Amino acid sequence: MAAEAIAERCRAVLRRVPSGVTVVAATKGRSPDEIRAALRAGVTHLGENYVQDAEAKRPHVPEPAVWHMIGHLQRNKAGKAARLFDWVQTVDTPELGRRLAAARPPGAPPLPVLVEVNIGREEHRPGVLPEGVLPLVQDLARHPELSVRGLMAVPPVPERREDSRPHFRALRHLLEELNRERVVDPALDVLSMGMSEDWEVAVEEGATMIRLGTLLFGPRP
Repeated sequence: MAAEAIAERCRAVLRRVPSGVTVVAATKGRSPDEIRAALRAGVTHLGENYVQDAEAKRPHVPEPAVWHMIGHLQRNKAGKAARLFDWVQTVDTPELGRRLAAARPPGAPPLPVLVEVNIGREEHRPGVLPEGVLPLVQDLARHPELSVRGLMAVPPVPERREDSRPHFRALRHLLEELNRERVVDPALDVLSMGMSEDWEVAVEEGATMIRLGTLLFGPRP
């Protein structure tokens, strides 16, 4: 899609998103020129699914941006991810947390991380099951190199956007439960949930970050 068309789409979406909700542009399969068009239109956060793709694109995207890892992160890529990304949204095991912490450059601020929750209990979906979130957050909080900020989830693909509401609500309740238990201080304050097809429902249920791809860039070629 042409840069101006992307910019128009981005500006239109940003006008609709409530204040306090961060739009993370999901840039999987998008070129540096497409990404730069979104940044010029007011997008400030970018989400990549693969470490190698972010590594290839970042030198060609000189504009200031906050880069998020939003795809499944393999343990052997954790070292690069800790140095390459500003946020990692897909931590789902203690081992992955340990590797991210160990690879954080000396003197760097703590790496903001989210715990990915398999909120729909899908057999092949990455993420920790809801009952495993509390011990995982407690483990991650032991690492001063990490800053545990909240939860992230990708619910089952909905036939209708309303189908996602129970999953978004369950994730919000899980975060509220963790905060009642005072698991970390300061309290968890980030819920990354909702994509192009269901982001409005996610916002209604408390999302503070939404991950949008086709809504901003149009269908992939």
